Amino acid sequence: MSIKPHAFVAMPFGTKPDHDDKPVDFNRVYAELIKPALEAAGLFAFRADEETRAGDIRVDMFQELLIADLVVVDLTIDNPNVWYELGVRHALRARGVVLISGGQATKAFDIYTDRKLSYGLRDGGPDPDTLADDRERLSEMITQTMQSWHGRKISPVYKLIPDLVEPQWRKLRIGGLREFWDAYDDWETRIAHARRRGRVGDMLVLADEAPMSAFRAGAWIRAGKALRRIGHFRFALEQLNKGLEIEPTDSDGLREKGMCLQRLALSGDPAFPLDMARTHYLAMLQQDDSDAETWALLGRVEKDAWVASWRQPQAAPAQMVDEARFEKARLREAIGCYEKAFRCDPKHHYSGVNALALMHLYRHLTGDDRYDETVATMAGAVRFATTCEDDSEALFWARASAGDLEVLAGTVASTEDAYQEAVAINRDNWFALDSCRVQLQLLRDLDFAVDRVDAGIAVFDRAINRLPLPGREWEPRRVFLFSGHMVDAPERETPRFPDDHVDAAGARIAELLGELDAGPDDLALTQGACGGDLLFSEACLARGVRLTWLQPFLEPDFILRSVVRCGEHWRQRYLDARQRLEQPILAAPQALGEPPAFAEAGYAYERCNLWLLYTALAWGVDKVHFVCLWNGGGGDGPGGTAHMYDEVAKRTGQVHWVDTRTL
Repeated sequence: MSIKPHAFVAMPFGTKPDHDDKPVDFNRVYAELIKPALEAAGLFAFRADEETRAGDIRVDMFQELLIADLVVVDLTIDNPNVWYELGVRHALRARGVVLISGGQATKAFDIYTDRKLSYGLRDGGPDPDTLADDRERLSEMITQTMQSWHGRKISPVYKLIPDLVEPQWRKLRIGGLREFWDAYDDWETRIAHARRRGRVGDMLVLADEAPMSAFRAGAWIRAGKALRRIGHFRFALEQLNKGLEIEPTDSDGLREKGMCLQRLALSGDPAFPLDMARTHYLAMLQQDDSDAETWALLGRVEKDAWVASWRQPQAAPAQMVDEARFEKARLREAIGCYEKAFRCDPKHHYSGVNALALMHLYRHLTGDDRYDETVATMAGAVRFATTCEDDSEALFWARASAGDLEVLAGTVASTEDAYQEAVAINRDNWFALDSCRVQLQLLRDLDFAVDRVDAGIAVFDRAINRLPLPGREWEPRRVFLFSGHMVDAPERETPRFPDDHVDAAGARIAELLGELDAGPDDLALTQGACGGDLLFSEACLARGVRLTWLQPFLEPDFILRSVVRCGEHWRQRYLDARQRLEQPILAAPQALGEPPAFAEAGYAYERCNLWLLYTALAWGVDKVHFVCLWNGGGGDGPGGTAHMYDEVAKRTGQVHWVDTRTL
């Protein structure tokens, strides 16, 4: 990506005397050494004096010290402002500081043992004889610091006070910096809009575009959560890990990661045994033993392990009951976790009702009365907790928990009434309804309270049958993602895809789609540019594939830049294909907003490539087939077919290459 991490430089401005009273031009040090080293390491450099707007420079400085990915501090002289800024950064963040010094390093006691980089000075500026080496060493130190974010804490404040927690940057807005936070709020709004529409690909592009790592972390975690909810657990895990690299203690991200590990284990993926999720939750509980939600998630792992031990394909009902009874020790583990969760937070009705259900099952299977006294006490507490739920998002689960209580100790009529109240406020969430039904089926498999369980299943079946399948009206069998060369412009010196190759390329693409049996059950994604995109589009439309165009610019601008550049006849082919599209054309400036102001030239094309890729991957990595029309060489700039090929190759091996050199 061309969106770079952000580095703030704390250093003196202008010319100042050093310890030997010799003048040092720190503007030269910044321009010749620090800024080039940061850029070589892939970071965007910023000094407070570069802000040209009117206002208090300290406002920008405080904000940068809080949320910058990295702070480079020049301690060549004992400048009180620089020392103050270093202290503020050490107080606000545990990591992300690089110390440098021209000539002799500072001997300040508090940072005496900290690693520092010394650079050469001569004639009031960087020493020409050592400058190249100093840049390289500084760039390497910056890279190592960014890569070791999970490593030891750099700040002496956080090293000496290990339980100190970094502040939540969202809560520390500085009122005077309105432009910065207005831009952030606009970005947040677009993220939320993409999430509500279920456009995970949009969310991932916007996450990559955040100017600060603190912003990106939260966006990646939310995207991971959205992917987990639609069942794409591996891709969700990829996003969650990216966010947790920056915010390793984010509890929401850690729980989401555990849920993905658990779902991957249940899917039978050998790379993710169930013990991986168990170990993950136990590590979280070592940090906070009173976290009810994590205890409940661990209880779900133990319950899944118990269920897996007896629910075998083709097993007779009596055999499953016998095996479930035999594995009672596993059942007790699950009960213990859910009970612990409810004792940590008596408002956590989900864990309470699960503990009660498993206690009832234990009595049903074994005849053992060890939990009877707890059941009598806990039932009233759980019922009260369900009535105290004030979170509108969780109200359905509170009503569903009330229905679960009726299954355990109510009547058929009370069970139906309670579940019908839950269904009435469900808001058409297929997954929530199905989750409740799955839990009831567990009880049914073990022949528990059959009449009440069957009544509950009937309520959910009726509600589910009225809804479309999981969250979408249609889901593709496969996703064909295309990127290819535009036809060579008349002035192009070295041929890449000349006009006389167009017919042969179109025939080969159509042949390839025929070999892959592409059809109406598949989705195709491309831009619609002259050349490869339109040839692919025409072949897809001929086979009835559902085709969607995602474009880097508003359509009139896109037509001028990428359609008619090689002749007006391409405009007609574009319009003919456009008339047959069933889906509206999506333009990045409308769907994602304008590219960030600090993006590099050509970023719009690179952005659209990633938008196409993320949109495809959001349907599931295993569904994606990348089709490319390519000569195997590098592109003319960012965002070409070579860039897309590299991005796809990182994630999936399903690549179909039409080599223009063989046409």
